[in-house]
Amino acid sequence: MRRASRESGGCAPGRRWSSAGTFVAFLALFAISSVCLSQDVALIEEDHEIDAEPEIDDGLELFRTGEYTEAENLSSDAIDGGDLGVEWFLLKIRAQLATGRFHPALETLRAGLDYHTYSIRLRWLGIDVLRSNDRSEEADAMKAELERLARQAPWRYRGAEDRIIIGRFLLGEGADAREVLEGVYDRIKMSRPTFVDSYIASGDLALEKFDFGIAKQEFRQAFEMLDDDPDLMLRLTRSLVSSDPEAAQKHLEAALERNPYHVDSLLFLIDSAIDRENYGTALEKIGEVLAVHPTESRAHAYRAVLAHLDGDLEGETKARAQALASWSKNSDIDHLIGRKLSQKYRFAEGAAYQRRALAVKPTHRAAKLQLSQDLLRLGKEEEGWKLADEVYDEDGYSVLAHNLSVLQEEIAGYRALEADGIVLRMDPREATIYGDRALELVREAKRVLCEKYEIELTEPVLVEIFPEQKDFAIRTFGLPGGAGFLGVCFGNVITANSPASQGESPANWEAVLWHEFCHVITLNKTKNRMPRWLSEGISVYEEIQRNSIWGDSMSPQYLAMIEAEGVPAVSQLSGSFLRPQSALHLQFAYYQSSLVVEFIIERHGFEALLAILESLGAGVGINAALEKHLGSLEAVDRDAEVFVRARAAKFAEQADWSQVELEEDQDPAEALAKWLEEHPRSYWGLMARAAQLQKEEKVDEAIAILERCASLAPAYTNPGNAYEALAAIHRSREDLGAERAVLERHASRDADALTSYLRLCELAENDEDWGAVARNAERLFAVHPLLKAPHRSYCVAMEKLDREPEALGSFRARLALDPVDPAELHYRVGHILRQRGELVQAKRHILQALEEAPRFREAHRELLAVLRMSEEKDPKEEKRAK
Repeated sequence: MRRASRESGGCAPGRRWSSAGTFVAFLALFAISSVCLSQDVALIEEDHEIDAEPEIDDGLELFRTGEYTEAENLSSDAIDGGDLGVEWFLLKIRAQLATGRFHPALETLRAGLDYHTYSIRLRWLGIDVLRSNDRSEEADAMKAELERLARQAPWRYRGAEDRIIIGRFLLGEGADAREVLEGVYDRIKMSRPTFVDSYIASGDLALEKFDFGIAKQEFRQAFEMLDDDPDLMLRLTRSLVSSDPEAAQKHLEAALERNPYHVDSLLFLIDSAIDRENYGTALEKIGEVLAVHPTESRAHAYRAVLAHLDGDLEGETKARAQALASWSKNSDIDHLIGRKLSQKYRFAEGAAYQRRALAVKPTHRAAKLQLSQDLLRLGKEEEGWKLADEVYDEDGYSVLAHNLSVLQEEIAGYRALEADGIVLRMDPREATIYGDRALELVREAKRVLCEKYEIELTEPVLVEIFPEQKDFAIRTFGLPGGAGFLGVCFGNVITANSPASQGESPANWEAVLWHEFCHVITLNKTKNRMPRWLSEGISVYEEIQRNSIWGDSMSPQYLAMIEAEGVPAVSQLSGSFLRPQSALHLQFAYYQSSLVVEFIIERHGFEALLAILESLGAGVGINAALEKHLGSLEAVDRDAEVFVRARAAKFAEQADWSQVELEEDQDPAEALAKWLEEHPRSYWGLMARAAQLQKEEKVDEAIAILERCASLAPAYTNPGNAYEALAAIHRSREDLGAERAVLERHASRDADALTSYLRLCELAENDEDWGAVARNAERLFAVHPLLKAPHRSYCVAMEKLDREPEALGSFRARLALDPVDPAELHYRVGHILRQRGELVQAKRHILQALEEAPRFREAHRELLAVLRMSEEKDPKEEKRAK
């Protein structure tokens, strides 16, 4: 139930959607709304049905296309001419707010209320007007007045427009989201199915709660009725950006084409530019926003973010003050600044801003939830989980809070392994199988990388490995998704997918943990002040330093991308990680970044890289740091491109990687032969010819061609490589020696060659080459330690090599993997433990063996040996052991 609910983004059964202490006014208002909605549908349709005058349509058209001054003037003309409909006052206020004319908007509000004394629509907009004029107390009074009017005379507000306002008001006051959705918005849809604002309001509610699927559905229905509104186009963009970036981009472009001055769309572009580290573009767009709306608080908030990222404390303080100039108690400003800083891995600074927001508005749920995530990523779990629970208790519709609440219960059952300032948290079963191996690897990474990068970690490092991808995604991103990510590091917290979550072909988890721990080092050294490309580039580089077949390497696909798309400037590399064109483009971004890091080290020395990291930690921007230690950015970009292209040229330089193009009207064999005459070193052509020869049962010729392919591109190990084809042929011919030799060539170049490792284990065992069995079993442990076969093979090899105690971990792993003969395994574990002097644990395993097989004679003898040794020990020592 929990898992299905989490996938769908719904609420957990039995949990309320609002806090139990919702005030009496809410109950009264909801009762009013329910009474209104229970009226006869025909009466509702008749009452408050608005036939907009053409002039109003003209005004709305001006507003939607960004002609704000013209829209204001048209509204003024209508009002001055005696048309005192509330729509004109609303339009005029909106036009004035859109250009930052807050004082005139206040005058318009007062004039409108003189004519429309009981209008809650004017009052709802008036709250923003008063806040924009820094009149928070008057805004609160107007909110209270809105509530009083709705409660005292509900019959006045039976129209759909007013009921939408009541729904939004109730939600703002902490009302139960489901009751508002079903009792207000859904009823409006039933009575007025073409009233677009009800779908927009429902979508806004879903979007606020991170329920993107529902938001998309509601906004699309609204779009069918109103397809020329840039506000709605942007809403669609927000709902689609995580699931369909291409469609989201089209809607965003349509919004700006419709209204080039649409501030909210420009702000969305600013947000995206900051994510991509395109800070120049962000500043340019901020300028465009301020040209339309000089006092737009969010634009100044983004300037504060950019100043912070640039180490400009004075500029940050000034920009924040400008953001708060029109409304000093606007808690959304600090929430926005903090959220963007956290997205840049500045979690401590982000958390400080969320605390500022909550100091102004303790009920700011978004700030509380963001603070929860910041603290969890900082390793401050007690307070982080507590805040997540508080939000969930207050708002059960919050998908993010619900996900975190469910995940917390699951993590509580994990086992923690600790050593040397490292806390490794895993599923108990997986901890038994490979927890000790994982902990030792992370300890090694800490020793090696701390020394290399000249840093001492003063805080514990938390590593969490998740057996289910959804749990990893929720812990990492807050929501399901994130497919393709193997691990993420936040500074002193690492989250990773276990092999169990990755299907039949998992990645090398040892390489993943080494990569992520390198992030711990570099993020700590720079105080999280480093661009994405540099952080990822160093981690991939260090993978390869630890093991030459870890990390990534050049490939035919990368060659084609370099040829078609070129090499991006170093300053633009981080943008390649955000919304890449494809999974391959994202993978290539990692590799390109590692090549730039390799270029820096080869050309300028490792000391230059350390100096860059130290400058970043001191608050120097990346471009300034590069220029200080490497020279001009132009030279860096030029030389880095030359380095990358040279590395690409060296990859399988004897091979021709062009795609085979055959004439359709020719015989396939003849066409391929002709192609190979013109392209004798074509890798793909030769592979295709080898396949043809196999079908013709010309196996020796096929082997010769495949060997040629392997020599042309020895580093090419992607699926469909020559090694796999050769091994398959040798196996079919029962030439096991040749098969083993080919597979070893493959395995020595591919860290994820699971199938080859498994087969090599079998072949080595057949040859009684126990050293090779152990070596390949260990290769398998690094990829998929949850398989039974490698543990069995390793135990056999260690026994044959008289090194059985070294197999203790694999014996225990086999016990956790549902063995056929648990009695034998318990006996073997007990025997090893007795030899090590761990008598209490030895006795426990021997007794478990006898529980499984009471007549197991060797186990009885082992138990007697344990008891004799126990008697010889000091009784006090035995008592302590127990």
